[in-house]
Amino acid sequence: MPRLFDKITIAGVGLIGGSLALAAREQGLVGEIVGLGRGEANLRTARGRGIIDAYSLDPREAARNADLLFLSVPVSAMAAVASACAPVLSTAAVVTDAGSVKGAVVSDVEAALAGSFPFVGAHPIAGGEQAGAGAARADLFEGSPCILTPSRGTPPEAVRKIRALWEGVGMTVVEMDVDDHDALLARVSHLPHAIAFALVNALCRNEEIVTLSGQSLRDMTRIAASPAEVWSDIFVANRERLKTALDEFSAAFETLRKAIDRGDRAALRELIESARQAQAKLR
Repeated sequence: MPRLFDKITIAGVGLIGGSLALAAREQGLVGEIVGLGRGEANLRTARGRGIIDAYSLDPREAARNADLLFLSVPVSAMAAVASACAPVLSTAAVVTDAGSVKGAVVSDVEAALAGSFPFVGAHPIAGGEQAGAGAARADLFEGSPCILTPSRGTPPEAVRKIRALWEGVGMTVVEMDVDDHDALLARVSHLPHAIAFALVNALCRNEEIVTLSGQSLRDMTRIAASPAEVWSDIFVANRERLKTALDEFSAAFETLRKAIDRGDRAALRELIESARQAQAKLR
């Protein structure tokens, strides 16, 4: 597979950033890989695992002459990181990200770049509750979707290269309007995380529940182990659409609660069977 980028700077060498580095290197899509971050211990881990070739805590040092800047930091920090790196990027550089929210990120990063470089919003739908370079793996993206949200004025060549990058590491790429993306992700990702956090807070302060819990509770709450910094940013950035999703969930939950309160077995069977049939489509 032909090389797409000679030097990439990964801002945030965690599960997503580190996995992209491993997969892109394995497929021959990139040359030199430099890590940028705030925590030197994590960056040393990344270098020790061969995820990156070098690292720096200084944006200008890490991004110098890079022809791809990959933003995998909390969404509220993306614009500032892009702005700090922009003065030293290669003149032919492309900037992209992996944020779970696109509307605020695209507008803020494009404003920070001020037209100096094309920005291609991207969201690989992959990952998990693990964090840090130690969790990165080359096969993370295989068979999963990636959503691109280019703006109307994004150069087609920049979109082509970012599409080729994600397809090259095994993803199926689709393009979507930023508002459609954020409404969809509020329901399929942000809402499940909110429910998991609330469920753990409601139940798991009781030591007996923790000690005697079974697989069902562990399955329901696995994603509650996700990083607080990342998810608090996502919830705030997409709060209007998440509020709508929470209202939809609250209405469905209230319907179930009322059927339980009435002891209405027929209604409960109907609700459960409907959920079972819908859930089968998620497998």
